[in-house]
Amino acid sequence: MPGYSVRLGQRSYAFGDLKTLLAKATPARSGDALAGIAAESDQQRVAAQMALAELPLARFLEEPLIPYEEDEVTRLIFDSHDAQAFAPVAGLTVGEFRDWLLRYETDGETLAALGPGLLPEMVAAVSKLMRNQDLILVASKRRVVTRFRNTIGLAGRLAIRLQPNHPTDDPAGIGASILDGLLYGCGDAVIGINPATDSIDTVRRLLGMLAELIEKYSIPTQSCVLAHVTTQLAALEQGAPVDLVFQSIAGAEKANASFGVNLSLLEEARAAALALGRGTVGDNVMYFETGQGSCLSAEAHHGVDQQTLEARAYGAARRFEPLLVNTVVGFIGPEYLYDGKQIIRAGLEDHFCGKLLGLPMGCDVCYTNHAEADQDDMDNLMTLLAVAGCNYFMGVPGADDIMLNYQSTSFHDSHYLRQTLGLRPAPEFEAWLEGMRIVGSEGRLLPIERRHRLLEGIAAEQQAEVDAGRQDAGAFR
Repeated sequence: MPGYSVRLGQRSYAFGDLKTLLAKATPARSGDALAGIAAESDQQRVAAQMALAELPLARFLEEPLIPYEEDEVTRLIFDSHDAQAFAPVAGLTVGEFRDWLLRYETDGETLAALGPGLLPEMVAAVSKLMRNQDLILVASKRRVVTRFRNTIGLAGRLAIRLQPNHPTDDPAGIGASILDGLLYGCGDAVIGINPATDSIDTVRRLLGMLAELIEKYSIPTQSCVLAHVTTQLAALEQGAPVDLVFQSIAGAEKANASFGVNLSLLEEARAAALALGRGTVGDNVMYFETGQGSCLSAEAHHGVDQQTLEARAYGAARRFEPLLVNTVVGFIGPEYLYDGKQIIRAGLEDHFCGKLLGLPMGCDVCYTNHAEADQDDMDNLMTLLAVAGCNYFMGVPGADDIMLNYQSTSFHDSHYLRQTLGLRPAPEFEAWLEGMRIVGSEGRLLPIERRHRLLEGIAAEQQAEVDAGRQDAGAFR
C-alpha cells in the first residue's frame, strides 16, 4: 500500500501505512505512547492530521488495518458494509466528512441512514480531526433508541444503570444499594451486578433475587449479572431468569480470544436470550462493555491506536443489536488514559463513534485512584456527555465501587443532570416512579416516608435472609 506524506513548514513528514497515519494523528494518550505508536511531537501529530484530512474516505475500504484473513472482526466489518448507505459521502475526504457532519442539514435522520455505510475506522479517523465541541454537537444529533422492558435513548431522557456491587455478593448489602438507587430514581437502564465470584450458583442466585424484586414491585426495567458469557449461558440452561446477556468485547479477534469469546459465541448467547422472550416492549437482549486500551493490555493491538480499536469494537457490537453499550472510559488505568484531560477526550470520542455507528451508547464516567484525575473531571465529562445525548450513566452508591475498587458516578449525580438539563427517566420507569411516590409530576424527588412500600418490603426481605442464614448456621453446627 502507498505511504502518506505532507509538508509542514520546512519539513516533510511521511507515514508508511494507514494505521501509522491514524496512530500519529490521534490526540495524545498514554496507551499509544506505551505501545510505541504515538506521535513523537505535537508537530508530527499536526502533520498527520493534515495528511489524514486529505485522505479519501473510500481508502479505508481498500486498506484494512488488520488483515481480513487474520481477524474475524475485520471480516464482520467489511462483509456487513452497506455501499448504498455509504454513497452520500463516498466522494469525500476525511476532512470534508467532518465539515459534512457539522452542517445544519446533516440531522439525526441523515446520520441514521448513513450508519450502515460507515466503517468504524472511518468514524475513528474523522474524530481525530474534531474538537471536543464538534464531537458533542454531532453526537447530540443522533438518537439511538432500544427496548426491552422500557424505552431507552429517547430525546430528553437519561437512564441510569443501578450498580449495587458487593465484595462478597451479600444479598442484604446488594438489596440496600438497590433500595438506595431506586429511591433516587435510578435503575431504568438496568439493575446490573458485577459478581465478586464468577460461578453458576452465584449468577443463578443473584438473577433470581433481581427477578423476584422486579416482579414483586412491577418495576419496568431489566436485570443483568455481569459474569462471563459462558457462565451466564450455563445459568440460563439451568433455568435462571436471564434478561440481558453481558460480555466485555474488544476490537480485534485476538483480544476477544483473551476474554474467552468470539463472535459465534456471542451469537449463540443472543439467540438463547431471545428464546426466553422475557422482554415486554422490545427484544434488545445484549449488553456490551468496552474500553480504550483493552487490545493493548491483551497484547493484541496489531500496531493500531487504541481509539481506532475501540471504534472497531463498536463495529462488532452493532451486529448484535444490543440494548446497552457502555464505554468504561477510565477503568483500565493511567497506563492507557493518564489524566482527566485524556479521559474526557476519550469519553467524548467513544460516545461520538458509537452513536455514528448506530449504537445505544452509555458511559461509565470513571477513574482509578492512581490516575491523575478526580471527581471534578468526572463532573465535567458526565455533563459534556449528557449535553451530547448519552443514553445512560452508572449509578454507584457514593460513586465508590467497593467491589471493583474504582470511582464512578453516584445516584445523586443523575438527579443533578436531570435537573440541570431538563432530562427525565425512561418513560415507563418514570410512570412507575410517580406511581410509587418516589418522584412527583415535575420530576422532583419526593420525601420518603418511613412506611414507604419499598422500605417496608425490602427490609422484611432482608430480615428473612438473615433469619434463614441463622437457621442454616444452626443446622451446620
